[in-house]
Amino acid sequence: MIQIYDTTLRDGTQRKDISLSVSDKMNIASRLDDLGVSFIEGGWPGSNPKDVEFFQRAAKTTWKNAKIAAFGSTCAVNKKPADDANIRALLEAETPYCTVVGKTSVLHVTDVLRTTRENNLRIIEESIAYLVSQGRAVIYDAEHFFDGYKLDADYSVETLKAAIRGGAETLVLCETNGGSMPWEVTEIVKQVREKVNHPLGIHAHNDGECAVANSLAAVREGCVQVQGTINGYGERCGNANLCSIIPDLELKMGLKSLPDGKLKTLFDLSHYVAEVANLSPDEHLAYVGRAAFAHKGGIHVAAMRRTSQSYQHIDPELVGNKMEVIVSELSGKGNLVSKAEEYGIKLEDDSKAVEVLQVVKNLEAKGFSFEAAEASVVMLFKRLEKDYKAPFELIDFSAEVEHRQGRGIFSEAVVKVKVGDEVVHTAAEGNGPVNALDLALRKALKAHYPAIDSFHLSDYKVRILDGNNATSATTRVLIETRNGIATWNTVGAGTNIIEASWLALVDSFDYGLTVVHPSTGGK
Repeated sequence: MIQIYDTTLRDGTQRKDISLSVSDKMNIASRLDDLGVSFIEGGWPGSNPKDVEFFQRAAKTTWKNAKIAAFGSTCAVNKKPADDANIRALLEAETPYCTVVGKTSVLHVTDVLRTTRENNLRIIEESIAYLVSQGRAVIYDAEHFFDGYKLDADYSVETLKAAIRGGAETLVLCETNGGSMPWEVTEIVKQVREKVNHPLGIHAHNDGECAVANSLAAVREGCVQVQGTINGYGERCGNANLCSIIPDLELKMGLKSLPDGKLKTLFDLSHYVAEVANLSPDEHLAYVGRAAFAHKGGIHVAAMRRTSQSYQHIDPELVGNKMEVIVSELSGKGNLVSKAEEYGIKLEDDSKAVEVLQVVKNLEAKGFSFEAAEASVVMLFKRLEKDYKAPFELIDFSAEVEHRQGRGIFSEAVVKVKVGDEVVHTAAEGNGPVNALDLALRKALKAHYPAIDSFHLSDYKVRILDGNNATSATTRVLIETRNGIATWNTVGAGTNIIEASWLALVDSFDYGLTVVHPSTGGK
């Protein structure tokens, strides 16, 4: 069993742009406990009041799987542990485990701590021994271990022996600067195991883009604990990403690290932590990114339709993810057939897919992009069905922006549509022309389709595609709509931003009325 030690709440929060409240930290800790990690490092109680409060709340919480650890450093170079405020803060956190970081590189001993080698060994041993004497289990983080080992291997090993004499349960070899290569980690861990007979762990940073590889290399050489963060959050370039390490351990190396059945919750946890941290999820992360099993190339999708193993290294459901087929100008017939099947659209033969594919290619050449606008793709299919009847038909629309003295800027839109046999002519004012069009169209359709009241435009993105043409450039508009049941995305494009917005808006309403509410026609 490989111990997973999560430091998202401490090392992860050192990432630029992350700041978690105490409630945020408690909520993430609860989800980590549900995942089944062995340890949750809650923070540095000696550094700020927020971490102190976290440990107070954590002490009153029942944890099902994880042990809570407080993080701190060895005592000051001129003090005894009992007299050191940082050591006292660790004890006051009342956690079963304390993780103590100490210097293992002679560079940091002489130039950062500005003390002697012998005194550094003393503060490592005495700090750990004192915490153990107070009933705490101690994990020792050997900071800058790999760089220190390269400078003076014998001294770095002596620091580990000092931690053992103090009573440390696990010695964690820290690749703090993130610059070592996997073959260096492999060789150094191998040598350390020959010199030190004690449980080892690995804590890697990602400055050389090798944190995951270095962690796995260390495990291969006998490390039994892996420290890292969810989504690889951390200072500078980040920490080792547990969302990659955990499935690599379980699915590639055959090493158990979580309770049975918990691996499939990893996708949801990754996105949950990103949401709480107020960061956009990196959808290109291995295993847990939405793009991790998304297939766009026509040749790829054609092969995938025959066997999913052709372009996927695992079944995405093992980590709670799912396969996705992307429709774009690079698509082949198989992409469109797969997309039709996904939405339950019955094709009499593949000719409809070929027809839609050609439409997609032609429209993308004009500035459309269907990768993030699946609802528009579905509507291309729907409009080719023999029995398809559009919820409404556009006759005319206009949108104006005016400035009037005493009132300022306002917009007005007029919409004339045909719903069944009835022609409806409405107008509405809005804070902009697109908003006015949206309101006028809703007013025209509401009596026939009350469900429209639940459609909310939740995002509106505009991209200029050929900026060299200045104000005559082609504009792409993406609209995201939600109704509490589903979320869908549509696209429009053209040299007129109002027309592009109208096309995306119409697709949004059509999709909502024919796909989200198919049985009632939106009524």
